[in-house]
Amino acid sequence: MIGLIGYGRFGRLTVRHMSPEFKVVVHTRAVDKDADINDAGGRLVSLEEACAQKIVILCVPISAMPATLERIAPLLAPRTIVADVCSVKEMPARWMQSLLPEHVEILATHPMFGPDSAGKSPAGHKIVLCPVRIAPHRYKRIRQWLAEKQLVVIETTPTQHDRKIAVTLSLTHFIGRSLSQFGAAPLDIDTEGYRRLLHILGVVNNDTWQLFEDMHRFNPYAREKRQAFMDAMARIDAQLRAIE
Repeated sequence: MIGLIGYGRFGRLTVRHMSPEFKVVVHTRAVDKDADINDAGGRLVSLEEACAQKIVILCVPISAMPATLERIAPLLAPRTIVADVCSVKEMPARWMQSLLPEHVEILATHPMFGPDSAGKSPAGHKIVLCPVRIAPHRYKRIRQWLAEKQLVVIETTPTQHDRKIAVTLSLTHFIGRSLSQFGAAPLDIDTEGYRRLLHILGVVNNDTWQLFEDMHRFNPYAREKRQAFMDAMARIDAQLRAIE
């Protein structure tokens, strides 16, 4: 019933949480994933079989979305629901609308959790839904199922999502990566605030550099927020230099 395209850390989490209730098949170009997919509760299949499912979830990097959409477009049956899980929404939604046939339905999503925060259960975590092109009754069923799993469902537009996520995710990852580049590490003489900074560093370092690049490259608002943050640091630095 559910076909996954791509099998990274989030793909594995998706299979683990969905396979108890649904048949989940997975197509991935990664090698030697057969045993791991079976262990998670899924089954490795061809691209054609994955695309033949009623719901197809794209768990590929943002930068791989256009090529993936072109590959799957001829294989999708009418009324198939195609969903993505990208951390930006404007461009993926636009790509899905332009590259997928009109007879498929499109649901852009951003699960606001991952293997580190929802390894045991996604309950209590947020998921963003952007109903781009989907029948109201089918969207209602999906939303209701997510609510039954105790997920906090946020419905919004791709643009509203990207404007807010440019601060809450892209900027957070920028700070975390900067701390890593700085060489921040645990110290015996520390503070609670410093330990919280190290927590940010640890969270972002568990994600790939490609994800970090993609969330800045494909979010049209990320650079603006990043620059505003750096400008604010420069102003504070100037104030301190003036009194030193």
